[in-house]
Amino acid sequence: MPILKRLQSYLDANKIPYELVNHQKAYTAHDVAQVLAVPGKLVAKVVMVKADNYFIMTVLPSTWRVDLKRLRDELDVRDVRLATESEIANLFPDCQVGTMPPFGNLYGVEVYVDQLLTEDESIVFEAGTYVGAMKLRYKDFADLVRPKVAVFHHEPSKIEG
Repeated sequence: MPILKRLQSYLDANKIPYELVNHQKAYTAHDVAQVLAVPGKLVAKVVMVKADNYFIMTVLPSTWRVDLKRLRDELDVRDVRLATESEIANLFPDCQVGTMPPFGNLYGVEVYVDQLLTEDESIVFEAGTYVGAMKLRYKDFADLVRPKVAVFHHEPSKIEG
């Protein structure tokens, strides 16, 4: 089952209200913010990392980057690196590359959310496709996914921000 249908079924079964938003093709969370005309801080970006021998889903506002050193310290592991595109494709076979939603629990992957993302009432995220996003309340997301909240972002550059 494609992740969008699986995600909708999961949210419906848990009586979580959400908004499905179709949009023109966008390849990054930053692009999603632009095409939907929403602040980048509301768009949740998923960045997959490999921590020692296991994968972790990190989620943060699209306007920020993962600080791998901070994350390594937070996870108390020896090595943290970005997951490769092929590793991501294997982990999320029902998603277009780079569009996985922040529901690592549906894939058996632990989820870490940066503290910055918890500060707004709602989040927008890619829903497994380059042309679809979802919006829901952060509280509902957190109740379902039970992410660990930590601080692992670093300042975006002037070009990114």
